[in-house]
Amino acid sequence: MSATPIYLDYNATTPLDERVLEAMLPYFRTHFANANSVHLSGLVVREVVENASEQLAALIGASPNDILHTSGATESINLALKGLQSTERNHIVTVTTEHKAVLDTCRFLEEQGFRITRVPVDAEGLVNEVELENAVTEDTLCVSVMLANNETGVIHPIRNISGIAHARGALMLCDATQAVGKIPVNVREPGIDLLALSAHKFYGPKGSGALWMSPGVKKLLSAQMHGGGHQKGFRSGTLNVPGIVGMGKAAEVAQAEMAEDAARIGNLRDQLEKELLTVAGAFVNGHPGQRLYNTTNICFPGVNADQLILALQHISVSSGSACTAATTHPSHVLKAMGLSDQDALSSIRFSLGRFTTEPEIAETIGRVKLLVGRLT
Repeated sequence: MSATPIYLDYNATTPLDERVLEAMLPYFRTHFANANSVHLSGLVVREVVENASEQLAALIGASPNDILHTSGATESINLALKGLQSTERNHIVTVTTEHKAVLDTCRFLEEQGFRITRVPVDAEGLVNEVELENAVTEDTLCVSVMLANNETGVIHPIRNISGIAHARGALMLCDATQAVGKIPVNVREPGIDLLALSAHKFYGPKGSGALWMSPGVKKLLSAQMHGGGHQKGFRSGTLNVPGIVGMGKAAEVAQAEMAEDAARIGNLRDQLEKELLTVAGAFVNGHPGQRLYNTTNICFPGVNADQLILALQHISVSSGSACTAATTHPSHVLKAMGLSDQDALSSIRFSLGRFTTEPEIAETIGRVKLLVGRLT
């Protein structure tokens, strides 16, 4: 058995693509000027930032003028939900399987007097559209639903959901963190008003993300960070130029290689899933087809997932979101789908990526089967 690390936790974070690193390095070493400075060096860097914004905009079908650079999707979500201003509406609708960045922000707003409705999902992880439609009222300010779930890969019907939101005059916030760079995303087509993303989910640097805002929603959004009026007053602070450049390059590469990545990675995921489902009692959590091609979340009944993860040693997989991985509580996503505590704590997420190889998948299959047999 090889001791070479095998990384199958791409939904937690991706390795930095070498092409992205090369694009970033000059903005640490030589072109380090502040993008808001008015001297020549600053203006050069400002142009580079604008180019990176165009690269990201092209990936999501947006205008670069509508992109706000942030530290990542969590900040973007906080700004979107906390920054929305309305004198008449104080109701937010979301889904029980959302990322904690949404759920915890909604809990905070609930303490501030907002009314929050959390719509359930079915056994396959898909939002109940009838219940969602019933939840949205004339008092609803925003509907917040992720495009693709980070734990199961389940893809929600955002076009339908945005239609429900807009029919009641509510805004549509989409956490597209797991989808951008993996599948085609065009902010115009599904009727999204606000979209959050992180660069480190598509081979870009950590600490760089964005919030896309439709032109009509900008006047409703209030800044949450003050101190200089940067980025048209929406977010003060010196721009993370290397991070923005890296995100732009990662977006460019993702757009060019998306179809190729999807075909190759999807085949590897299917191979892994097919073999692991031969384990007695094993089953997939989430919709069998309506999910990301790189993700499979498999329950091995009777096996302690944390023990299995430790026993796998050099093979990196996870038992849920990286943001809550230090806890021993069952996944709120799997619980919302109806799994028992025991089955939720027996589930493993395998998420593949650009640098996953066939020999790695073959080794993982063998190791998991062997260890599941020992730990059952």
